[in-house]
Amino acid sequence: MDVKSKVAISEIRTVAIAVTDHERSIDFYVNKLGFEKRLDVPFGPGQRWVEVAPASSATTLALAPEGPTSHAGSDTGIRFQTDDADALHARLKASGVDADPEVMRLGPGVPPMFSFRDPDGNRLYVVEGS
Repeated sequence: MDVKSKVAISEIRTVAIAVTDHERSIDFYVNKLGFEKRLDVPFGPGQRWVEVAPASSATTLALAPEGPTSHAGSDTGIRFQTDDADALHARLKASGVDADPEVMRLGPGVPPMFSFRDPDGNRLYVVEGS
């Protein structure tokens, strides 16, 4: 079977994390992390679907309402990239973001990295790369 002749997944569009307060989350991701708000639309009765992303990113982060299988305060496994983990870590800590005490350096060949938490306690990661 020729996989190329089939309809295929072409990219990662959106990754969702559960949040409990959209306004608080928008403030954090836009004003603390510097993301853009790309979408903010109704999502069922009394709910919203909000997407944010770094300016240069094609993939967005959906700030989705909690549901039966999605709960705020999880380890998301989401890794963001930066050119300078130390500088970003210092900037986030200075702006009051709940980030690890130090940038991790696990050894040769492993890029510097750290984790931080959003206002709902969702754990996210930053990895230095070029």
